Amino acid sequence: MPSSVIKYCHYHEDRRVLRVGYQSGAVYDYLEVPEEVYLSMKAAFSKGTFLNRHIKGKYKFRKIA
Repeated sequence: MPSSVIKYCHYHEDRRVLRVGYQSGAVYDYLEVPEEVYLSMKAAFSKGTFLNRHIKGKYKFRKIA
C-alpha cells in the first residue's frame, strides 16, 4: 500500500543505514538500524506508523536533503 508520508526507503546493509525519503521531499538517514528492523518496516501495513513507533527517537539520524 502506498504511504502518504514515505516516498521511498532503502537499506544499506554494509553501513546499517536506513535512508527514508518523505513525500515532502525531505531525506533522512537513520543510523545503526538492524536489518531485521528494516525488513519489519518493509513488511508493515503502514510504513509511517512503523517508522514513528520503531525508528524515530530510537536511532540517531542525519538530514540529507
